[in-house]
Amino acid sequence: MEIVILDAYTANPGDLDWDGFAALGQLQTHDRTPADLVAKRAAAAEIVLTNKTVLSAETIGRLAKLRYIGVLATGYNVVDLAAAGARGVPVTNIPAYSTPAVAQMVFAHMLHLTQHVASHAENVRSGDWASCPDFCFWNQPLTELSGRTFGIIGLGGIGREVAGIARAFGMRVIAHNHRPPRDLPDGIEMVELDELFAESDVLSLHCPLTDENHHLVNAGRLSQMKPGALLINTARGPLVDTAALAKALHNGEIAGAGLDVMETEPPPADHPLYFAPNCHITPHIGWASQAARRRLIDIAVENVKAFLDGHPRNVVNARQLV
Repeated sequence: MEIVILDAYTANPGDLDWDGFAALGQLQTHDRTPADLVAKRAAAAEIVLTNKTVLSAETIGRLAKLRYIGVLATGYNVVDLAAAGARGVPVTNIPAYSTPAVAQMVFAHMLHLTQHVASHAENVRSGDWASCPDFCFWNQPLTELSGRTFGIIGLGGIGREVAGIARAFGMRVIAHNHRPPRDLPDGIEMVELDELFAESDVLSLHCPLTDENHHLVNAGRLSQMKPGALLINTARGPLVDTAALAKALHNGEIAGAGLDVMETEPPPADHPLYFAPNCHITPHIGWASQAARRRLIDIAVENVKAFLDGHPRNVVNARQLV
């Protein structure tokens, strides 16, 4: 059985291994695969694994031996689920592997925006403290989090993890979910979107990207937020209208933004958010701790094993399978 990984580098740039897949069949890995080589590289494969390499309906139709597609991520919009289902090919994803890492990134951004640790450390390095007549100095406002309101859109595993950490900071936690959660963790208030945007001092996005919530955070929603509010997005870039966000930051409609995802990745060198005040962007690394990537690979291997045993799990196109 031939197994092909089309874009292995981001999940494993060399600090981990693919031994679990190698034990299941003849394994070929490619660091990256351009669109015009996808069909050629996967032509003989029964099992194809992808992270961000697109498997379109046309490509899937050309893969005569294809039996299984594994997405090395939680999001699976890179695969045409209907086309795979029409071929009887299950598509699986990797849920929950990055929960601790992404939650940690949320608060890295929040603390950066409220304490300005990096800029104050740079001021010290440049001699500002040494030349200060007082025992301390600060050149940006410092925000105490206790008693502030932390808003969450999306109460899946990551949203719940983030809620627990926010409560540990002494923050009031409010949330909105596309449908009411079956079990609501203690200390979380469910509110409508209008209230969530209006009341949040920190607003963090944790919902999947759908056609319905594309540009959920837009000019109208940003105008509802407090002038001192912070926006954090570690979910999906297109949830935020970045042109509207840049304008809101320039106009002082909100105080700052911390983003680990963008509408286009990587974003162009002249992206407007690069020039927006108090906007801090990290290069989609919330998921990328070694521990999280190890979990991702291990779960992906178990997904393939379950498929080979006749009991596939984490299937995201079950309704389309024929």
